[in-house]
Amino acid sequence: MAINLTRRPKLGATLFGIFALAAVAFGLWSELLGSVKPVEAAAQSASSQAAVRIPVTSFEVKKSDFPVHIYGLGVVSPFKTVTVRSRVDGQITKVFFKQGQMVREGDPLLQIDQRPFTAALEQAVAKKAQDEASLRNDQLNLERFQKLAKQQFETQQNLDTQQALVDQMTAQVKGDQAAIDNAQTNLGYTSIKAPISGRMGFRLVDPGNIVHAADTTGIVTIAQLQPIAVQFTEPEDQLQAIAKAFEAGEVPVEALSSDGARTLSHGRLAIMDNSVNQATGTIGLKARFDNKDNALWPGLSVNTRMLVDTLKQVVVVPQDGVQHGPSGLFAYVIGDNGKVSVRPIKVGESGDANAVVAEGLNVGDRIVVAGQSRLFEGALVDEKPLVAAAAPMTDASAAANQAEVGKAGSAD
Repeated sequence: MAINLTRRPKLGATLFGIFALAAVAFGLWSELLGSVKPVEAAAQSASSQAAVRIPVTSFEVKKSDFPVHIYGLGVVSPFKTVTVRSRVDGQITKVFFKQGQMVREGDPLLQIDQRPFTAALEQAVAKKAQDEASLRNDQLNLERFQKLAKQQFETQQNLDTQQALVDQMTAQVKGDQAAIDNAQTNLGYTSIKAPISGRMGFRLVDPGNIVHAADTTGIVTIAQLQPIAVQFTEPEDQLQAIAKAFEAGEVPVEALSSDGARTLSHGRLAIMDNSVNQATGTIGLKARFDNKDNALWPGLSVNTRMLVDTLKQVVVVPQDGVQHGPSGLFAYVIGDNGKVSVRPIKVGESGDANAVVAEGLNVGDRIVVAGQSRLFEGALVDEKPLVAAAAPMTDASAAANQAEVGKAGSAD
């Protein structure tokens, strides 16, 4: 029996091919398993991340009154500013005030050398006494002429001439009295007193200097500080609202610091200009402030906040709850299951920290007012009610809640 040894190599090659195919298949299977595991891990991570509750601050929507304010820029100006000048020529002998001090109306300020004016007054008085003596003599002569004329011992012409002399001296005495009054007035001008109450400025003339009635520079200025005014402007499209409020009664105006952070004083609208500035499209206004604490100073730049209306029982939410998106304004509304949903809203009026929602929110809705940066549609939240939730959010409460949210986020 013969054995064919030439078939053995073919069998070995076949077995080798089978093993190679098995190795390739095993490698592919291992690689496939390796790519599936990260996908499963990512899915598990996403599901665990979705289950994490995001800490936020919530606010329950309520109705309340909303004050409508109009803001503007203004400059403090005194109601009265007086430049003190001399009304007579003379040398300044005394100064009774200090620069920058407060003075009251009638307080002495300056003394001008009185000697020339005292001499002029005495001269006028002496001239009147002289003319009065002549008048008495002429009156006595007139009485004698009248007696003689009745007895036909004096002519009517002489009587009339004497009567004219008496009338002439009477007028002269009246002129002398006017000269005395003028001299007394000039003497009074040598004592300069404060014409108004206010604060003194820098003194422009020192003691010893000669001042003249024709000087234009003046001696010192006095600015009235109590009360004081703030002049500001508002856009012409606000004219109707301002005029309506002004006619209805007192319009409160607040003077704020230039950064708007502090309220300096409270006042009221006093004057509306009678025309709109065509160049700027604004209406000029002036508010009156009592300024008892001198918080307002002439020339100071301030922001103004004027109350022109109060909306009664409207939906008011904190300004931080109003979000801006590509499709407009929206708010994150928290559902009963703790998930948030994006709800479009429309805002009617807005203020410093609050806004009036005209559409989109109802009383009782809970919205997110802090911690929105991590939110998305359907996100689970761990809500904390707003501090003093019975009232609309203020700047201070918003900052406090934002800090609490930040602490919770860092702890998570």
